[in-house]
Amino acid sequence: MKPENFVIILVQPQGPINIGSVCRTMMNFGFTQLRLVNPTKHYKSLLAKKMALSAFTVLENALIFDDLQSALSDIQIAFGTSRRFGKYRKNFFTPSGAAEKIREKYQETNCALVLGPEDTGLETKDLDLCQHFVTIPTHDAYPSMNLSHALAVLLYEVSLKSDSGEKFFDPLPKKLAAGDEIEHMFAHMKDSLLKIDFLDQQNPDHLLRTFRRIFGTAGLTSRDVRIIRGMMSRIDWTEDQRRILNNED
Repeated sequence: MKPENFVIILVQPQGPINIGSVCRTMMNFGFTQLRLVNPTKHYKSLLAKKMALSAFTVLENALIFDDLQSALSDIQIAFGTSRRFGKYRKNFFTPSGAAEKIREKYQETNCALVLGPEDTGLETKDLDLCQHFVTIPTHDAYPSMNLSHALAVLLYEVSLKSDSGEKFFDPLPKKLAAGDEIEHMFAHMKDSLLKIDFLDQQNPDHLLRTFRRIFGTAGLTSRDVRIIRGMMSRIDWTEDQRRILNNED
């Protein structure tokens, strides 16, 4: 999704602080196309500017409309945000699902994400103008989210599934060491720690089980095993040198 093809529409936003926060959130994710439908007359106030900070240009360039239908006149697909479930609105996307839909179907489409007033959300007449619906699965005890917070959740998912999100990825799962590598490591560790009297000569496995538990949950790779065995080899060498010096004395 190209940022210039993705529009954020706020319907009757009431608080300049929220509007400024929305601008900042948009800039965080690289989106700049903002449209306001019948906003508060103070939408460009100092409070909005203080919240928007360097993103105030988004608000300065925002397009103002009298109604949502006019704001959607050049938009091909609109995603309306709501928690209003009903007979005619049964199929809701999660933010992740909506972002996936945009990536699969609407990469070259003029899309809009429509958010309603802070206190009531979008009205039915506004939702009727949207082709898809999105809801954030908040807790029933306090379902309403701050306008900019809700937008951050939505834009995060859209951004993650866009071209810009491809530069970020979770670490690949590491290939774990084989069982025989691990057992050879523990055998080496046992010999080395016995040699320096770290383990009880009569019951060396008692303390060694603690090492098994520690390293067992760590998920060692072959490289990890080599490093640990290298440390044991250094202990072996140091102990051998100590014994040689003691014998010379």
